[in-house]
Amino acid sequence: MDDGSLSISYRVNHNKKIIYLTPHIYLYLQCYPKDELEKLKEHIFTTYHLSLKLSSRKDGYGYILKTTSVKETFRFLELIEPVAKTCSSMLYKTSWEFRNQKEILRWKSKYPDYTILTSSSDRSKPYSPDEIKLLRQLKENGYTTNEIAKMLKRSYWSVTYKWQEIKKLN
Repeated sequence: MDDGSLSISYRVNHNKKIIYLTPHIYLYLQCYPKDELEKLKEHIFTTYHLSLKLSSRKDGYGYILKTTSVKETFRFLELIEPVAKTCSSMLYKTSWEFRNQKEILRWKSKYPDYTILTSSSDRSKPYSPDEIKLLRQLKENGYTTNEIAKMLKRSYWSVTYKWQEIKKLN
């Protein structure tokens, strides 16, 4: 368990007063060459049906393995849970429940009236045709991305990505 870690990234949406927590698993195996990590990645996929990705890093041989989706992260934690639960000193690396409670306490002390959610691709809200039409009109009329995000009750990045997608289609 020493070479792996449960990391949590976050995104704060001040418009909606929501904090999104996104868990990731990192296997810090940079002491192994890329080709060996590729073999390990394939073995893990074949044996456990778990998809890990190579990620670059500046030390060692320059690569580690990581999960890139919340779904895969939870699958990884579920897979190691029978062994991990026997080692309480490693709960901060192996238990989402343990880490999530710590993160909730941390964020609630900073933003007591915000809702804290775990990120999920199942929750993404597609843009309606009316929202797309309004986004186009607002952009054409010179509104900033921040202003549009507030009007649409969406995040800055959601509007940015959607605008890029609209421009590509035209």
